[in-house]
Amino acid sequence: MARFSYKDASISEEIQQEICPLTVTQNAIAGRWKIVILWHLSQNEMIRFNELLKMLPGISKGILTRQLRELEVDELVHREVYKVVPPKVEYSLTELGQKFIPVLEAMQVWGKDLLNKKIEMYEKLED
Repeated sequence: MARFSYKDASISEEIQQEICPLTVTQNAIAGRWKIVILWHLSQNEMIRFNELLKMLPGISKGILTRQLRELEVDELVHREVYKVVPPKVEYSLTELGQKFIPVLEAMQVWGKDLLNKKIEMYEKLED
């Protein structure tokens, strides 16, 4: 993994590893559902919790809640709670989260390329 160059020799290698920009990014988006959550939020201005739950078949309420809270702590997602009955909670991307959209788009392009390569390989094996 690429490392950021530190001029301060007093910073230990362990700390350098923790604050490496790529490691910080990896930690922010680590989690089975985070990238997909960010993608759905990038395609919608705001999404209510239950709508997001329906968009992610196979995820439990608890896991979705945890992933959203972690994204909120990393300031990629904003959580808006409305004091109504029944409770209404909406999620949206923060400014920092919106800056991640080009990364998501690049990942989608790369993923399509990879998928096409795998399909080609599979078709060659069947012949």
